[in-house]
Amino acid sequence: MGSPVTEAGRDSDERLQEVSIPKGFYLGAFEVTQGEYRRLTGNNPSYFNSASPFDQSTALPVERVTWEEAAQFCRRLSEIPEERSAGRVYRLPTEAEWEYACRAGSPTAFCFGDDANQLSEFAWYAANSKGVTHPVGSKTPNDWGLYDMHGNVWEWCSDWYSEYPKGDTVSSAIKHPRTDRVLRGGGWGLGAAFCRSAYRAGAGPNGRGLNAGFRVAMDILPTR
Repeated sequence: MGSPVTEAGRDSDERLQEVSIPKGFYLGAFEVTQGEYRRLTGNNPSYFNSASPFDQSTALPVERVTWEEAAQFCRRLSEIPEERSAGRVYRLPTEAEWEYACRAGSPTAFCFGDDANQLSEFAWYAANSKGVTHPVGSKTPNDWGLYDMHGNVWEWCSDWYSEYPKGDTVSSAIKHPRTDRVLRGGGWGLGAAFCRSAYRAGAGPNGRGLNAGFRVAMDILPTR
């Protein structure tokens, strides 16, 4: 987790370290869409909605979602009777889980390597987005079949944003309350350096200013 000091664009809060993730998890192949969000919550806070130049607003990633709203979406999804009976519990991924999934086994700046010139194949970002979000899954996925891990919209994680704990190993989420929650992945309006696998950002849990979206993680609990 994190990036080596030689990585172009590396920030001081990306200290390279070994990470232990204590248990397996599932992660959504796509960012949550506006259609999915509206069906579950009855509203759509997105800026790029039906007024977008695209007529596929239901497939656009939901954005301008607060951390609190994203966490509430996961709780409501978990409460659907079919999900409960199957033991499926939804949540936001931890920061460690997110980076592990984004990298898909790669040690490089992006899931595909270090050459930012290839980013347009995998991500919507400042160089190719034309200032808008795009339908999820319209770029090449990483080696584990996950789409838009780089670019399109920021993605909330469960952790509070802070410096990584001291030591060589981190497990689970950073739980100590701070001011901001973690955002990962960069977005449609940002340069390549902000879309790197290790790049970290933070925003207040009630903030909407970063066009933030999310994808869900899932655990499966034993059922009777």
